[in-house]
Amino acid sequence: MNLPILYIKRGCPWCDEVVEYLDSKKIEVQTFNVSGDREAMQEMVALSGQSKAPTMDWHGEVLADFGVDELVPFLKKRGIV
Repeated sequence: MNLPILYIKRGCPWCDEVVEYLDSKKIEVQTFNVSGDREAMQEMVALSGQSKAPTMDWHGEVLADFGVDELVPFLKKRGIV
Protein backbone atom coordinates (compact mmCIF):
# COMPACT_ATOMS: atom_id res chain seq x y z
CA MET A 1 0.00 0.00 0.00
CA ASN A 2 1.34 3.43 -0.93
CA LEU A 3 1.20 5.89 1.92
CA PRO A 4 0.27 9.53 1.42
CA ILE A 5 3.34 11.78 1.30
CA LEU A 6 3.92 14.67 3.69
CA TYR A 7 6.66 17.20 2.96
CA ILE A 8 7.82 19.16 6.00
CA LYS A 9 10.58 21.60 6.96
CA ARG A 10 12.71 21.57 10.10
CA GLY A 11 11.67 24.30 12.55
CA CYS A 12 8.24 24.80 10.96
CA PRO A 13 5.57 25.07 13.69
CA TRP A 14 2.75 24.21 11.25
CA CYS A 15 4.65 21.10 10.18
CA ASP A 16 5.14 20.05 13.80
CA GLU A 17 1.41 20.52 14.54
CA VAL A 18 0.38 18.52 11.46
CA VAL A 19 2.76 15.66 12.35
CA GLU A 20 1.44 15.62 15.93
CA TYR A 21 -2.17 15.61 14.70
CA LEU A 22 -1.57 12.76 12.25
CA ASP A 23 0.24 10.78 14.96
CA SER A 24 -2.60 11.34 17.44
CA LYS A 25 -5.10 10.01 14.87
CA LYS A 26 -2.76 7.13 13.92
CA ILE A 27 -2.81 8.25 10.28
CA GLU A 28 0.27 6.89 8.54
CA VAL A 29 2.11 9.01 6.01
CA GLN A 30 5.53 8.89 4.42
CA THR A 31 7.36 12.01 5.58
CA PHE A 32 10.11 13.84 3.74
CA ASN A 33 11.97 16.69 5.39
CA VAL A 34 12.80 19.07 2.54
CA SER A 35 15.27 21.03 4.69
CA GLY A 36 18.57 19.92 3.24
CA ASP A 37 17.00 17.37 0.87
CA ARG A 38 17.20 19.00 -2.54
CA GLU A 39 15.47 16.13 -4.35
CA ALA A 40 12.50 16.13 -1.95
CA MET A 41 12.23 19.93 -2.25
CA GLN A 42 12.18 19.68 -6.05
CA GLU A 43 9.47 16.97 -5.86
CA MET A 44 7.37 19.17 -3.54
CA VAL A 45 7.71 22.23 -5.79
CA ALA A 46 6.93 20.21 -8.93
CA LEU A 47 3.87 18.74 -7.23
CA SER A 48 2.46 21.90 -5.67
CA GLY A 49 3.97 24.77 -7.63
CA GLN A 50 5.31 26.38 -4.46
CA SER A 51 7.98 25.88 -1.79
CA LYS A 52 5.98 26.22 1.42
CA ALA A 53 5.52 23.39 3.89
CA PRO A 54 3.74 21.41 4.98
CA THR A 55 2.57 20.02 1.66
CA MET A 56 0.71 16.74 1.34
CA ASP A 57 0.18 14.43 -1.63
CA TRP A 58 -2.82 12.28 -0.72
CA HIS A 59 -2.79 9.79 -3.59
CA GLY A 60 -2.67 12.54 -6.21
CA GLU A 61 -4.68 15.17 -4.34
CA VAL A 62 -2.45 17.99 -3.12
CA LEU A 63 -2.86 20.15 -0.04
CA ALA A 64 -0.16 22.82 0.13
CA ASP A 65 0.91 25.36 2.76
CA PHE A 66 -1.63 24.28 5.38
CA GLY A 67 -2.18 23.84 9.09
CA VAL A 68 -4.36 21.49 11.11
CA ASP A 69 -7.39 23.77 10.50
CA GLU A 70 -7.14 23.06 6.76
CA LEU A 71 -6.06 19.44 7.18
CA VAL A 72 -9.12 18.29 9.15
CA PRO A 73 -11.70 19.16 6.44
CA PHE A 74 -9.36 17.75 3.77
CA LEU A 75 -9.26 14.42 5.62
CA LYS A 76 -12.98 14.46 6.47
CA LYS A 77 -13.83 14.90 2.79
CA ARG A 78 -11.91 11.69 2.13
CA GLY A 79 -13.55 9.81 5.02
CA ILE A 80 -10.32 9.55 7.02
CA VAL A 81 -11.40 11.28 10.26
